[in-house]
Amino acid sequence: MPKINFTRQLAEEYLRLYRSCKTDPQKFDEVDSTVESLLANRARYEAVSAESGAPWYFIAAIHNMESGQDFTCHLHNGDPLSERTVHVPAGRPRKGEPPFSWEESALDALEMKRIDRIRSWTLERTLYELEGYNGWGYRLYHPYVLTPYLWSFSNHYTSGKYTADGRWSDTAKSKQCGAAVIIRRLEQRGEISFEEPSKAPLFFYSTGRVEGSEKLQEFLNGLEGIALRVDGWPGKKTSDAVKKAFGFYLHNDPRNSE
Repeated sequence: MPKINFTRQLAEEYLRLYRSCKTDPQKFDEVDSTVESLLANRARYEAVSAESGAPWYFIAAIHNMESGQDFTCHLHNGDPLSERTVHVPAGRPRKGEPPFSWEESALDALEMKRIDRIRSWTLERTLYELEGYNGWGYRLYHPYVLTPYLWSFSNHYTSGKYTADGRWSDTAKSKQCGAAVIIRRLEQRGEISFEEPSKAPLFFYSTGRVEGSEKLQEFLNGLEGIALRVDGWPGKKTSDAVKKAFGFYLHNDPRNSE
């Protein structure tokens, strides 16, 4: 499967989605239960983190997605540790003999994906690596559905999923809590923070509606000499107001390149 490159535009998309992500209130208890369970095993995730360099919460989120936090299963895909993996990726780990410990298998999974080579774990990069771990099928072949691997249980996902390798259903719905929803809840609880501040701006110049931009317009209207229609369209007038207030236009405003 082709790989999607980590670009500035993609980073901005991840940040926008994350900041506008709202967990389904009917799933609050299930999300909290999932997070509590992950926190109870934090020491095991941190041990693998120390060896691989990947944040413990990244490993924990994958563990939840791939095997429902089952420590008798491979981090690669949820196959049992009693044998090498059978499903994609098959035949892992290549070194050693089964049964494998969860830790040695987890390290193999992260090394296979070259996760151990990443040095900068911003929020955006974390979401990119989570999506890439599951694969780019949604983005490449069903771009009208944001991957449930990240966004299930949130306002960004309704239905549509792969029910098996290469088998798609528009009506099937993920029953798992998405990894981004887990990460966001951990952040809300103060359990994690990111090594580097995200540099992508929250609001962008646009000739159409942008979710959440009404809040920016309301904020700007509270400043002296600014009067905007709160319509959710962060166009020229909103960008002019940002320039007046902060000395720069909204990101993507064509005047930034003048």
